[in-house]
Amino acid sequence: MSTADRLPRLLALIPYLMSHPGAQVPEVAKIFGLSEKQLIDDLQLVWMCGLPGHTPGDLIDVSWDGGEILIDNADTIARPLRLGVDEASALLVALRMLAEMPEFGERDALTRVIAKFEQASGEGAEVSNQVTVEVDATPDALPSVNEALRRGRRLSLRYYVPGRDEVTPREVDPMRLVVVDGRSYLSGWCYRAEAVRLFRLDRMLTVEVLDVAADPPADAVPDEVTSGVFRPSPTDELVELELTPAGRWVAEYYPCEQVEELGEGRMRVALRARDQGWLVRLALRLGDTGRVVSPASLAESVRAAATSALNRYESVS
Repeated sequence: MSTADRLPRLLALIPYLMSHPGAQVPEVAKIFGLSEKQLIDDLQLVWMCGLPGHTPGDLIDVSWDGGEILIDNADTIARPLRLGVDEASALLVALRMLAEMPEFGERDALTRVIAKFEQASGEGAEVSNQVTVEVDATPDALPSVNEALRRGRRLSLRYYVPGRDEVTPREVDPMRLVVVDGRSYLSGWCYRAEAVRLFRLDRMLTVEVLDVAADPPADAVPDEVTSGVFRPSPTDELVELELTPAGRWVAEYYPCEQVEELGEGRMRVALRARDQGWLVRLALRLGDTGRVVSPASLAESVRAAATSALNRYESVS
């Protein structure tokens, strides 16, 4: 029996036993569709559960001597869960966002859950109604991606790659849409890379749904994103930048390996890139809103590029 099956059963079992003191083991096992041995195993687990502290007064007290089940000190878990306004509103916003995901297959069930939760959460529903979730994407990118996923069609993209500061044409067989850290990504088989890749929707400059059936290789697996989407290569140069409040946009737009708050709105970030030329252009773009901490060779390249630009400007003035 998996943990995913067992936990919901235990959460239902304890309130039932609290409201049916003295219930018999065979009777309860039948109600929950268990063998008597499975029920006893659950009761032994319940006996080790409770509030933080793990002293006898913190743990649930349960006994089943003679086949009669008695449970005590479980009032906290037996009471319905009460969410704060901020918790309820955040959950409602997340549920509505989930309902918009094209790959979610139980939309009708989720709609009913949202409706019931709105009714039960009261003020939380009112607060959540003031929040509009919009996917950070190029106009028309999301509808086109949704259409391709729904119809099983290939996509043609013009995609901006920040690590190389270039726009590349791509043909992609879409596999799924995911949201990570508030950003939406398409996971799909990229024919240019001949591998599964993640494409951030707000970096899609153009998106066209092709009249070609999507046909990713049978062994293609969507990227695992539970630990984030950044996949640095050990060969990419690691660069540290210090940013003023006006330069914080770098951490929001480019994938950073490390982010450290320095106080007063300043931050230090570490990011990797294959092309030092792009890093020089980024540093010049930052101007006095950021500076290169390391490597020293990059700082020197930035100084040389800035000096050369100033010299050219003076020569035409």
